[in-house]
Amino acid sequence: MGLKTDSFVVESNVHFPTDYNLMWDSMRKSLDIIEDFVDKYNFLTGWRKMSNWYYELKGLMRELGKANSSSGVNKDKRVKAAATKYLDKARLLVKKIEKEVPELPLIDELDLSLLLALEAFTELTKKHIDLLHRRIILGEKIPHQEKIFSIFEQYTEWIKKGKLSPSVELGKKLAITTDQFNLIVDYHIMENEQDRDIVISLTDRVLNKWKVQSWSFDKGFWSKENKELLQLVVPEVIMPKLGKCNRIEHAQENSPRFKRLKNKHSAIESNINELENRGLDRCPDRGYNHFKRYIGIGVCVYNLKKIGRELLAQKREAQSLDRLKAKQDYLKAA
Repeated sequence: MGLKTDSFVVESNVHFPTDYNLMWDSMRKSLDIIEDFVDKYNFLTGWRKMSNWYYELKGLMRELGKANSSSGVNKDKRVKAAATKYLDKARLLVKKIEKEVPELPLIDELDLSLLLALEAFTELTKKHIDLLHRRIILGEKIPHQEKIFSIFEQYTEWIKKGKLSPSVELGKKLAITTDQFNLIVDYHIMENEQDRDIVISLTDRVLNKWKVQSWSFDKGFWSKENKELLQLVVPEVIMPKLGKCNRIEHAQENSPRFKRLKNKHSAIESNINELENRGLDRCPDRGYNHFKRYIGIGVCVYNLKKIGRELLAQKREAQSLDRLKAKQDYLKAA
């Protein structure tokens, strides 16, 4: 069996994130939940100006966005002034929500679920108030691990693969392994992992099921340990070195057999392109469990289509041979 492994990004259903628009999302959802309570229990007071909260907060968010994307003199001052107004209004909302939460009725399970969601969105609002204050007012650089890229799809990762277009993708990396018939024999959704981090676990899964003669990767999967491990169990490992080769490595990577198998590796790019064109470029479903299910179904459908296409080709070939044989028999009889 000859295998090929590569990875690509399946995007999640999110808009491009900034700390100020994620803060708006958090506040908007908090207000939506309070509005649900007010509609359900008309004796609740204190939220008569609900529409004003929506209008003013969204206006301040847009004002900050315009200041941030503008140019010219005193840009920093304008951005800080817009951020200060936005933060002050957001803090007022958080203070009001925290004051009103103890007064919200808890009569049924729906009330409990709404209250838990309200507390979660309020915490997200407070988190982004802190991030926005530190980034714009204090001028700090926010560490990557403190950021989230969607308040709804919180599993989303900010992925840079070194490409010009797109330079950034929002979702999860998916590693697939295909065989010589272009069927996917293994797939793995990567959890904040790099390509080189999954080689050992991938090897364990695949070699427990299949006997592999050759296995090709791109440079992103290379590490000295990965290649040495694979060479113990796979006769031919095509894993180009990331960086400068020594004399032995240079000779190995320029051998005819290595080049031929490396050229064959490009077939997996067309497999990935087919997956993306058939729906695995972006997942429209919400929630991480649905994201994982969507990918699993996409891989299954891809394999079924490949198998079905081959079966139809074999059937057409058999029908063609039958017609040819019938024609020859007719000519002999004539």
